[in-house]
Amino acid sequence: MENYENMPRPEIVAVADSFARDKNIDKEDVFKAIEIAIQKAGRTKYGMEHDVRAQIDRKTGAIALYRYREVVADDAVIENTSAQVPLSVAKTYNKKYKVGDYIIDPLPPIDFGRIASQTARQVIMEGIKVAERNKQYEEYKDKVGTIINGTVKKVEQNSRGFISNVYVEVGKNDEAVLRYDEIIPHEKFKSGDRVRAYILDVRSEKKGPQIFLSRTCPDFMAKLFTQEVPEIYDGVVQIMGVARDPGSKAKIAVKANDKTIDPVGACVGLRGIRVQAVVTELQGEKIDIVPYSDDKAQYIVNALAPAEVIKVVLDEENGHIEVVVSEEELSKAIGRRGQNVKLASQLLSANIDVLTEEQEQERRSNENKVRTQRFMDALDVDDMIAHLLIAEGFTTVDEIAYVDLKELAEIEGFDEDIATELQSRAKDFVAERDKEFNAKSKALKIDESMKAVEGLAPEMIITLAENNVKNIEDLADLAADELIDILGENAVSESEANDIIMAARRKAGWFDEQESE
Repeated sequence: MENYENMPRPEIVAVADSFARDKNIDKEDVFKAIEIAIQKAGRTKYGMEHDVRAQIDRKTGAIALYRYREVVADDAVIENTSAQVPLSVAKTYNKKYKVGDYIIDPLPPIDFGRIASQTARQVIMEGIKVAERNKQYEEYKDKVGTIINGTVKKVEQNSRGFISNVYVEVGKNDEAVLRYDEIIPHEKFKSGDRVRAYILDVRSEKKGPQIFLSRTCPDFMAKLFTQEVPEIYDGVVQIMGVARDPGSKAKIAVKANDKTIDPVGACVGLRGIRVQAVVTELQGEKIDIVPYSDDKAQYIVNALAPAEVIKVVLDEENGHIEVVVSEEELSKAIGRRGQNVKLASQLLSANIDVLTEEQEQERRSNENKVRTQRFMDALDVDDMIAHLLIAEGFTTVDEIAYVDLKELAEIEGFDEDIATELQSRAKDFVAERDKEFNAKSKALKIDESMKAVEGLAPEMIITLAENNVKNIEDLADLAADELIDILGENAVSESEANDIIMAARRKAGWFDEQESE
C-alpha cells in the first residue's frame, strides 16, 4: 500500500466547529457531510464506477482518500470490475484475503481548495440539513403528548379569509404547524403572537420532520389542568376522562386517590383561579368539572349535571344508556344543540338517550305491545299469558323453549301443566321456524353474516331477504324507520330496531369498538 502524506488542514476543523455551533448539531455530523463531499469529488476525478471513500482526521483536519474493492468468490457474477475483485486475484496481493474483505488502496489527496466549490458546498449543506433534521426528529418525537410554547411565524388564510394553517417557531429554527382543524373556532393569530399548544404528532418525512400541534384535542385541556393543579401533577387527583366541544364547552371527570381531598375543589382552586386559568387559555371555553364515581349510574348522573336525573337504565352489553328526566329538566339534560348529552356520552364512551318520564312510559308500552303480539302469535295464547311472560323478563320465544321448566312453572298463575304446554308450543314454533328458515335461506341466497346479528330473529331475516336485504352491508345501510317499515310495527320496537342497525354496522366494520360506543 502506497503512503501519501496528508497535510493537516486546521481550516476544516474550524469549519466543522463553526457549523456545529451555529446549527446546534453534532460536529461529527458536519465531518461526515464534508467527507461525503470529498468522496463525490474523488469519484468525479477517478471515475464514478470506483468506490472512493474519504476520511478526515478529527483533530488535524488531514484528508485521506482511499479506493475500496470488495473480495468476492471466484464463481460470483462480478457486476463492477472497478469495485470487486475475485478471491484468486486478491490472494496475489495478500494470501490472508477472504471473501467479504476489502482491498484498500490509498489515493493521492485532492486539494480541498480546488474542489468544485459549488458542488462541494451543496453536498456539505445537504449533509448538514440531514443532520439537522435527524436531530430535530430525535428531539421532538419523545415530546409527543406534551405542551410546548412557541411564537407565530406565519399565518396562512384560505380564499374566504379564514385561517387555514399557523406556522409556529417552537425552538431555535424549529417549525411546527397548527392546522385549521386543530385551532379553537374563532381564534385569531398574527405573526409574533405567543402560543401554547399540544404536540399531537411528529413525523419523519423527506422534507424534514413535521411537528403537528393541537389546541382542540381533549389531551390539551388535560395537560393544562396538570400544569395548573398541583394535586393532579402529584398524582393525588386523577383525570378520568375529558370531552370537549372546542371553544364552547367541555367536561372533565376527576377522582381523588386520597379520600380527604375534594377533587372538584382542587381543580377549581381558591375563588376559581385554577379553572379560570384553563378557561382563559381555551378562549373562554366553559368547563364542567365532574366528580368520577366507580358506580356507573352515579357517574352518569354526575356527567349530565346540571340536569337532575330520575332514573338510569344501563345496557352495558350494547354500550347503551337510557336516562329519564322530568319534562322541566329535559332541555338542561340535552343542552344547547345537544351539547350536554353529547359531551356526557363522550365522557362515558357510550350512547346516552335522554327521555322524559312520559316518553319512557310510551316506549315501554310500545315494546311490551310488540313482545305481547310476538308471544300471542307464536304460542297461540291470549294477551294475559303473554303479559305474564313479559313481566317475568322473557323477550323471545327461544328463551321460553329452552328455559328450565321449573322456572316457567313458578310464574304466578302457572302450574306444571301450563308450563309444559307453553314450552312444547315454543319448541314446536322454534323447530318449524328454523326448518322454514333453512329452506328459504338457501332459496333466497341469504348471506351467513345475517345470522350473526344480535336481535335479528330468523323470521326477520327472511322478511328482510324478501325485500332484497340479504347481507350485512345492506342491513347496515338501513335507518331504524326503514327497518321497522320492512319488518312491520309489531315485529320490532324503535329501540330494538336501533340496536339491530348498530349491531349490523359493527359487524360490517363501519367503525371500531371505541367509535361505535
